Amino acid sequence: MSARFDPITGRYLRLDIDGVPHRVYVEEAGEGIPLLCLHTAGSDTRQFRGVMNDARVRERFRVIAFDMPWHGKSSPPAGWQNDEYRLTTRAYVAQVLAVCEALELDRPVVMGCSIGGRIVLQLALEHPLRFRAAIGLQSGAHVDPYYDVSWLHRPDVHGGEVCAGVVSGLIGPGAPEAERWETLWHYMQGGPGVFKGDLYFYKIDGDIRERIAAIDTTKCPLYLLSGEYDYSCTPAETLDVARRVKGAQATIMSGLGHFPMSEDPQRFLSHLHPVLDQISGR
Repeated sequence: MSARFDPITGRYLRLDIDGVPHRVYVEEAGEGIPLLCLHTAGSDTRQFRGVMNDARVRERFRVIAFDMPWHGKSSPPAGWQNDEYRLTTRAYVAQVLAVCEALELDRPVVMGCSIGGRIVLQLALEHPLRFRAAIGLQSGAHVDPYYDVSWLHRPDVHGGEVCAGVVSGLIGPGAPEAERWETLWHYMQGGPGVFKGDLYFYKIDGDIRERIAAIDTTKCPLYLLSGEYDYSCTPAETLDVARRVKGAQATIMSGLGHFPMSEDPQRFLSHLHPVLDQISGR
């Protein structure tokens, strides 16, 4: 095969988030309606490589993804060594809105997975008119703790390998081997304590069960896509969100797990295209 570049551009964006200077890595591809993609806990924007490389998506959408501070190519803010990283709902919303404002995105579609799927619910609830639509991947209102997160950051355990080990069972059994292991490789590269810090939002601070029914889908349409092989955000939990949010549309994706866009991009795209068709046709 001759050498070629993917149709993806990556740059560093300097901006303030809650008054603190940051240097955030941003990738984008395509043109049209902005589609802002939010990665999972402990990982980075590489999870959306399949979406960005899809010509059909790029024809109508400007796909944008950024590494959250502390993740991927985005460094922590200065002085990080003096703090314990713990992601909160307030901080997460602030960084998403800050990126939208810095890039001057006009009512983007926001699509997030796992913790990203949780925060899109918060954005649809609190900032519905700022987004054209919200797409929640593996999107539940809460999660009951099912393992000891202290294992994710211990001096006697290899942090990257244990993070990958924890999430390995969440990948669908039919995922292509190369895609499965690339998904796990992203977790092996995470910074110390970052995955654990993200789970503070996912398991504790981001619980939105008591407020979720107030999402107004006439202002911000909500689409839920969840893989059937997921015991972190189960199909039942996604369907419960759809039941409680009037007008939400939910699809359970056969064969997929917790990382649909990363573990099996082509299978995921077959479910994403109909949703994007609806959004672009509004």
